[in-house]
Amino acid sequence: MDKDTAVISTKFGDIVLEFFDDIAPKHVESFKLHAQNGYYDGTIFHRVIPGFMIQGGDPLSKSDDKSRHGTGGNAAKYFGIGTETDESTWDLPAEFSPRSHERGILSMARSQDPDSGGSQFFICVADSLFLDNQYTVFGKVVSGLDIVDDIVNAPRDARDNPDDRIEMKVHLEDKK
Repeated sequence: MDKDTAVISTKFGDIVLEFFDDIAPKHVESFKLHAQNGYYDGTIFHRVIPGFMIQGGDPLSKSDDKSRHGTGGNAAKYFGIGTETDESTWDLPAEFSPRSHERGILSMARSQDPDSGGSQFFICVADSLFLDNQYTVFGKVVSGLDIVDDIVNAPRDARDNPDDRIEMKVHLEDKK
């Protein structure tokens, strides 16, 4: 786990992420494990909302059934939530911090339960301070915000799904 950054490669270009191990160690560990084992490769940014965020990381987004996009994903290992013997139930415990949801922040998506983060993440394209202390901030974009802007401005349908698939491949890198 000595890799310091992650690169999300898309057809628009690369987004480089830096992690906040100090405030969200479980979220960072889970994301890095998923990146190392190829979990995110071939998933898409399935929800894009201009002036707000782009969301991805759902393994169900590999299918053409858009109705299931945004409904899947789990933590990369057992963190005490879910059934230890059933990885499909693994979730991340909330790791809220004073870090604000500003433009470029990487945060974990979840359902109504604060302890329900899995693999889906989002990147804020604008300050979204109303999310503070409700979602776990675990990193930020250090390069490629222009790529994030290209993705959020892609043509989309009424459910905020991009018209064309915006696939990602995620890998870890050592800081240069």
